[in-house]
Amino acid sequence: MAVGPCRDGGWLERARHIESPNCDARPDGELVSLVVVHAISLPPGHFGGDGIVQLFTNRLDPTAHPYFAQISGLRVSAHFLLRRDGELIQFVSGRQRAWHAGRSCWQGRERCNDFSLGIELEGCDDLPFEDAQYLGLVDLVRLLCAQYPIAAVVGHSDIAPGRKTDPGPCFDWRRLGSIGNLPGKLR
Repeated sequence: MAVGPCRDGGWLERARHIESPNCDARPDGELVSLVVVHAISLPPGHFGGDGIVQLFTNRLDPTAHPYFAQISGLRVSAHFLLRRDGELIQFVSGRQRAWHAGRSCWQGRERCNDFSLGIELEGCDDLPFEDAQYLGLVDLVRLLCAQYPIAAVVGHSDIAPGRKTDPGPCFDWRRLGSIGNLPGKLR
């Protein structure tokens, strides 16, 4: 799946656009240099529903599932979501700061949201990801590396160790090794 170039201030042409209000301006002069890979499923371990989109757009019904009551007040987002079937959804322009990393640090720099792009994979710690997701992720990261001065691609667990586990032990980092301009930049 070719995702196409960025247009109109950081929006990908071929992604489905669902704008999240959970974003703001990056600090002046801040360049995107990091990609953070996450995993999410709502409810946990279930795929294909509207929970993720509802969470990222502040429309999650706390009565729809017992787990939702715990998280319905969160104001979070990511730049991108790759569904199990490879569908790519974009919530936040690459020029804006999505609220995906939380308390975080990479190579001595705190507040990773300031200088990163967040990619959520529909998944969890206990199940492998789909081939379509890896193919879409490789394509997306290639495009992002061509658009931004990306120095590294890491997991949420790498920037928030002890607090976060995603993308989890079932994520195969070797599948990203096919990205030609990234050797040495992964994790």
